Amino acid sequence: MALEPDGGQGDTLALRLAAPDATLSLRLPRRRRTPDDPVDVLAAELADRIGPAVHAYEVAALLESEGLTGEQIQERYGRPDLFSLAADLYGRVPRSFPEPPRGPDPWAPDHVRCALRGALFALPGLAYLLTAGLWHSPRGVYALVVAGLLSWAWGQALSHRAYLRLTAGPRQAGRTLLVGAPSGALLATAAALAVAGPGPAALFGAGQSLYLAAAAVLLVRGRERLLLGTLAPLAAGAAVLPWWDPGPLPRIALPVLTVVLAVAVAGREIRGMLGAEKASGGATTPRLLGSLPYGLFGLAAGALVMSLGQRQPWAVVVLTVSMGPAEWLLYRYRGLSVAALRASADEAGFRLRSARTLALCMGGYLLPLVPAALFTGAEPAPLLTLAALLWAALLLQAFGLAWLPAVVSLTAAAGVAAVTLLGGPLSAAPLLIGCGTAAGVLVTAVLWCLGRPTAHS
Repeated sequence: MALEPDGGQGDTLALRLAAPDATLSLRLPRRRRTPDDPVDVLAAELADRIGPAVHAYEVAALLESEGLTGEQIQERYGRPDLFSLAADLYGRVPRSFPEPPRGPDPWAPDHVRCALRGALFALPGLAYLLTAGLWHSPRGVYALVVAGLLSWAWGQALSHRAYLRLTAGPRQAGRTLLVGAPSGALLATAAALAVAGPGPAALFGAGQSLYLAAAAVLLVRGRERLLLGTLAPLAAGAAVLPWWDPGPLPRIALPVLTVVLAVAVAGREIRGMLGAEKASGGATTPRLLGSLPYGLFGLAAGALVMSLGQRQPWAVVVLTVSMGPAEWLLYRYRGLSVAALRASADEAGFRLRSARTLALCMGGYLLPLVPAALFTGAEPAPLLTLAALLWAALLLQAFGLAWLPAVVSLTAAAGVAAVTLLGGPLSAAPLLIGCGTAAGVLVTAVLWCLGRPTAHS
C-alpha cells in the first residue's frame, strides 16, 4: 500500500482504481486524503464517465450535468471552484478509452429472400418441360434464345434504372417500369417472331418475354413471394409429369395462367407506385447511359450461360439455383468488409483482410458447386469459371463499377461465340479459357479496387 509523503494512510482511490498517471498527478497539488475523502468517493462513482475524457474541461461539463453548485463544491469537496475539482478528478482517474458499441450490420442479408430468389430464377424453366413438344424445332430454339438474350439484357438495364428512380420516389420508378417493361417484352417478342415466323414458337417467345418483363417489375419491388405464387400453376403441372401426362390443353393452359398472373400482379404493383405521392424537391433524372453497362452485362451473361447449356444443360440448372446463395454472399462480403475496416489500423492491414474476405466469400460460393455439378453429371471446371466470372462481376456492380465487368464479360462472350461460329469443336475448352481469363481479370480488379478503405466508407 502506497503511503503519502506526510505519512498518512494510503489513498482509498487506489483500492478501487488503478493508480493515476504519474505525469498527471505531478501537476496537481498534493493533498492529504483520508479514508473518507469525498473527492475519492466522487471519482470512484464517476470513474466510468471520467476515464474516457481527453481534457479536464470535459469533466467540468460532466460535473455541471450532475447539478453540482459552487457552494457544494466548496463545502463538500473543499475545492474553490468547479474547474479545480474537475482537474483534481481528471488527474486521479486513469485514462480509459473503451471501444464504441458495435451497431447492427448494415449489410445483413435477408436469408429467406435470397433463398426465394434462387428458386425464382430456376422455376420458370419448368415451362420448357411442359411445352417443349409443342414448339421444339431448330428455328424455335433459336427464336427463344434470341428473345431470352434480349429480355435478359433489357431487364438488367431496366432494373438498374428503376432502382435509381426509386431514390426520387416510387412514382418516378413506376413511370420507368410502366414504359420500360412493356417495351422490353415487345422487343423480345418481335425478335422471336422474326426468327421463328408465325407459329407456336413465336407464341411461346411472347409468353416468355411477358413473364420476364413482369418478373423484373416484381423483383425491383421486392415482391419475391408474390412472384413465387404466380409460378404455382407451372410448378404443379411440372410436378406430375414423371407420373402422368396432363395432355396438350393443360400443358398450354398452365404456363399461360402463370404469365397472366405475373403480368396482372406486376400491373397492380406499377399502378400502386403511380398512385404514390409525388416526391418533394427537384430530383434529377439519371442518364440512360448509366444503365447501359448493366444491360450489356446481362446480354453477355445470358450468352455465356446459354453456351454452357449447349453441352451441359444440368450445369445451367445448378448455376441458376446458385444465384440465391450468390446474392447472400454479396451481402456478406459487404458486411465483412465493414467489419474489416473497423478492425484495421492501416491500409496494408485492410488490404490483407479484404483479400481474406474475398477468398472466404467466393470460396463459399464456388465450393458447393463442385458436388452439385458431379451429382448432375456436369463438368465442374466450366461451371466454376463461369460462376466465378458472374459473382465477381456482380460484386463490382454492387459497388457502382459497371463498365469493367460489362466489357470483360462481353469480350469473353464474343470469344466463345466466335469459336462456335467458326466451326470450332463443341467442347468445354473455349468456355473454360474465355470465362477463366475474364474471371481472373475481374478478381484482380476486385482486389485492387475494393481493397481500398475508401471503397467501403
